[in-house]
Amino acid sequence: MEKNTPESYDALMVLSFGGPEGPDDVRPFLENVTRGRGIPPERLDDVAEHYLHFGGVSPINALNRAIIDAVRAEFAAHSIDLPIYFGNRNWHPMIEDTAAEMARDGVRNALVFATSAWGGYSGCRQYHEDIERAREAVGADAPKLTKLRQFYDHPLAVAAAADAIAAARTEISDDIRGEARVVFTAHSVPLRADAADGPTDLGGRLYSRQVTEACALVAEAAGVDDYDQVWQSRSGPPQMPWLEPDIVDHLDALSERGVPAVIVVPIGFVSDHLEVLWDLDTEARDRAAELGMAFARAATIGTDPRFAQLVRGLVQEMTDGIPAQRLGSLPMLGVDSDDGHAVQCCALPS
Repeated sequence: MEKNTPESYDALMVLSFGGPEGPDDVRPFLENVTRGRGIPPERLDDVAEHYLHFGGVSPINALNRAIIDAVRAEFAAHSIDLPIYFGNRNWHPMIEDTAAEMARDGVRNALVFATSAWGGYSGCRQYHEDIERAREAVGADAPKLTKLRQFYDHPLAVAAAADAIAAARTEISDDIRGEARVVFTAHSVPLRADAADGPTDLGGRLYSRQVTEACALVAEAAGVDDYDQVWQSRSGPPQMPWLEPDIVDHLDALSERGVPAVIVVPIGFVSDHLEVLWDLDTEARDRAAELGMAFARAATIGTDPRFAQLVRGLVQEMTDGIPAQRLGSLPMLGVDSDDGHAVQCCALPS
């Protein structure tokens, strides 16, 4: 694998999507998420009810703080002296405030770990936009912020997901365990946006191709010869085509085929945030129960001890120039050492 040229960095920012931490936060958070997208108020009301079902609290901030604690311990165990900061795109702590805090602390050249493993606009390019917006907000004193590469095919991520499948399989009763269907799921995006993601000379569809490759890698590691790949959490007007099939619709199709059990693997998500808790643990699980289908959901990889090791490895690719650890075959879309933007990465849809 090609090495990066080592460089001196003085901090790490963990950058994520953000989520409300109380009922009063829900509507302002959703307005941040959907600003400029023309989402009707009644749709926001529907989504707000999903959050209020869980007390108005998304678990994502708490899960990210747990990841940060684990990475701090991993850094300490390997004598890596980098303070870790936490920023979000859509809710507090906002990335602009975190970048300002870093500037006040004297940070000049920091790495950024975004809690998305993927390429594409929402999974990668938008985080570069977040970084640029934060630096502009801080002004001349803003630290340089370099986003770490995509990690969907990292060996530790693949191994953690494969072990999660094995653990979920034990939740299925012995008499039907061998008939349980493994179903990988990731966040859907509009077909037009997916077609425009990534370098056009490489065929676009960067995000969906990465998801497909990750599913194949994890299935192989888990010893799963046959599986399904589906999507979830679509939004927007019904006339706009998105990646399909939807997870709930797919459960109906499996039931018609007589499949007695399903193991759902949230391959597209690092943590159990609301789209896992609602779309999978509530809607999909409830539908499976209605169909008389046994349902087990594999854990997301963010709580696996190997996840902090993965973050450390990505950091050391930049600080020590160690080779990138990859299992996939898609073109490597990493960071450019001059401007911090990913090479050939995630062009905006035209």
